[in-house]
Amino acid sequence: MKKKRLLFVFGFLIIFGLIYVGSIHNKISRSIKVEVPNNADYLIILGAKVNGNIPSLSLSYRINTAAEYLLNNPNTIAIASGGMGPGETITEAEAIQNGLIAKGIDESRIFLEDRSTSTYENVSFSKSFIPNDAQQGIIVTNDYHVYRAVQIAGDADLHVAGLAADTPKVTIVKAYIREYLAVTKYYLQKYIF
Repeated sequence: MKKKRLLFVFGFLIIFGLIYVGSIHNKISRSIKVEVPNNADYLIILGAKVNGNIPSLSLSYRINTAAEYLLNNPNTIAIASGGMGPGETITEAEAIQNGLIAKGIDESRIFLEDRSTSTYENVSFSKSFIPNDAQQGIIVTNDYHVYRAVQIAGDADLHVAGLAADTPKVTIVKAYIREYLAVTKYYLQKYIF
């Protein structure tokens, strides 16, 4: 009898877990299909790993996506957001700025937020660079991260759309698993603690 009960509980937890992960994955998938408006007032590019002074593939994809938008929307300002982590010789914000300049974005359009170490801090610290009359913003990150980044920005009273950069194939499984856990933590902090 005890063994049947344990099997039932274990089976229930597996089914619940699969439904929960499926639900999160659905939200992530839907968030990257939202149409991004033209002529946003600002664009926040979230930092990611820098190897020495070279952007990781994830960050390079974010820079490329941001540069394409900025080239097509010349009145949008860019906020490069990210501090310095282990193994980095420049801040993530500086790496973003360097990448954008190399892609033809004028340095005068780029603001550096170089203290943040998390998505919460990216959003919070970037707010000081947003013009008071700004109506619409965009947040650029890899596709797996768009849903949570937009939610955090909304919690900070920012009206943003998410612009998804691709996720490198080599990191996609790890990135999504980590994001499922990060979304769970976000929900716990927002709704329970």
